[in-house]
Amino acid sequence: MLLKRIILLNLKSGNFFKQKRLKNTLETKTLKRVLNNGPNLKDFIKSGPLSETQGINNEELVSNEIFLKNLEKQRNEEEFESLLNIDKPRKVFFEIHGCQMNTNDTEVAYSVLSKTGLYTRTLNEKDADVVLIMTCSIRENAEQKIWNRLREYLHQKRSKKTLQIGILGCMAERLKDKILDKEKLVDIICGPDSYRLLPDLLSQSLRTGNSAMNVQLSFEETYADLAPLRINENSKNAFVSIQRGCDNMCSFCIVPFVRGRERSRPIKSIIEEIKRLSDQGIKEVTLLGQNVNSYHDLSEKENMSIISEKPIMSKGFKTIYKPKVGGRRFVDLLYQASEVNPEMRIRFTSPHPKDFPDDLLTLMKEKANISKTIHLPAQSGSTTCLERMRRGYTREAYIELVQKIRDFIPSIAFTSDFIAGFCGETEEEHADTISLMKLVNYTYCFMYTYSMREKTRAYHRFTDDVPNEVKQKRYLEMVDVFRETATNLNKSKIGETHLVLIDQISKRSQSDYSGRNDNNTLVNFGKKELPILEDLNDLYKLKNGNENFLNKNVPNIGDYVACKLTSATSQSFRAEPVFICKLQTFDKIKNFI
Repeated sequence: MLLKRIILLNLKSGNFFKQKRLKNTLETKTLKRVLNNGPNLKDFIKSGPLSETQGINNEELVSNEIFLKNLEKQRNEEEFESLLNIDKPRKVFFEIHGCQMNTNDTEVAYSVLSKTGLYTRTLNEKDADVVLIMTCSIRENAEQKIWNRLREYLHQKRSKKTLQIGILGCMAERLKDKILDKEKLVDIICGPDSYRLLPDLLSQSLRTGNSAMNVQLSFEETYADLAPLRINENSKNAFVSIQRGCDNMCSFCIVPFVRGRERSRPIKSIIEEIKRLSDQGIKEVTLLGQNVNSYHDLSEKENMSIISEKPIMSKGFKTIYKPKVGGRRFVDLLYQASEVNPEMRIRFTSPHPKDFPDDLLTLMKEKANISKTIHLPAQSGSTTCLERMRRGYTREAYIELVQKIRDFIPSIAFTSDFIAGFCGETEEEHADTISLMKLVNYTYCFMYTYSMREKTRAYHRFTDDVPNEVKQKRYLEMVDVFRETATNLNKSKIGETHLVLIDQISKRSQSDYSGRNDNNTLVNFGKKELPILEDLNDLYKLKNGNENFLNKNVPNIGDYVACKLTSATSQSFRAEPVFICKLQTFDKIKNFI
């Protein structure tokens, strides 16, 4: 308290920035204290050989109540503003790396800063007073890009002494010590569960000249009460986070260690956010989670006893953690989300193959505004490799699930993730992956060479023994196979009429629109006046050459347009626009086109 008064007196006298910055010994010691790694899953992991975890300390997981108490204790509005000595809001530049979850996390962080009234966003990094990098730790290449960017920002900081640089997200938690050991690369380090403390960390760093850090993981934090501020205000698409963390503990994956244990937002808060987005004119919402379809809302006491009599796990799949029981499941959330606005398309990612019960597939089939696309990450096509990966299923179980989903929803499109060169991968195992890719015919694949991550089971149990040149060779083979199969799949659809939601003006031509169909494949088409169809009678008028009796208009971004596919590549279509209509109208007339 004495130190704070001294700082305030110096601020009022105008000498704060003339004198050498005061050092807070207590804060420095706290900063250097090393937090133990990752979440503790021992109390809910099944016993047996699969239950062993490494380097996990439960003390790092702190409840949301403690976060809020710390926040109240640290923040005094008048002193906070005085300490920053801000005459006008500081400009913040966000740089985002990694998955859609990081985009949503950035929107949460932006919301936290905006509420203080002390920060505004800038799209020009050279104008920034604060640069915040939302980081990804899933692979080594992603981290290396961020190290390179930090060095570039360090040069910028040498000419702008008041510039603050911050690391947010997964890399903040995983590499906190290495980041601090580098030559004053960053001013703040803020983990995925600590965004509420961003203003305090920035204030502390500015007034002391020291780096400030909070990377504690939480049992409860979901940011359910925060309304994210959208990064792209002009887009008709939005992300909505429904859960955080992951319990699957796949042997190759760092996510449980940098994002903590799985916890779900209450359905009520999610639906309220979707309603707000609908009121703002959003036409497509993607529900986000590390294991999105294992969602469980346990917040309502009256629903705690709700237990489905039907199996909630796909046949032939297993998990190392105790299955969740009671509460509302993903199918309940997805139904309510689809009811908010029948003209709003609903997508979700990223699911785990184990969590596709029949009632979820039935709902997807029946609801026209739930996208007929499923991201079904296989990672490998080999049963023995999948066992080392700790995925909880065999090649045969995965293929059986694919066929089951296609039986439910014939128009379904699959996307997937694949890793080249996981520990011990043989040529035969790689060949199994290639054959699976050819068998399933994915519309898109995210493919990567394996990079060992510290803390993971693979790091402690296996050897990264596949040479880099072999990994690269297998990766390129996967890419070639994907391009060939996806091109053939897309070409087989030429002549079909798909409903496309217009996202933007095409990047290649100002006279073209760009959008995505129900299967989430890019479709480009020319901008021109089109007839507007309201019902089946209008379709008959169009087909009989009586379109002069129909209303016409040039479609806008956010409109649905029926397009006839004319050409295809592995990743996109060229199409001829036919008519404008609503999503529900297209569902009723599509079989008569």
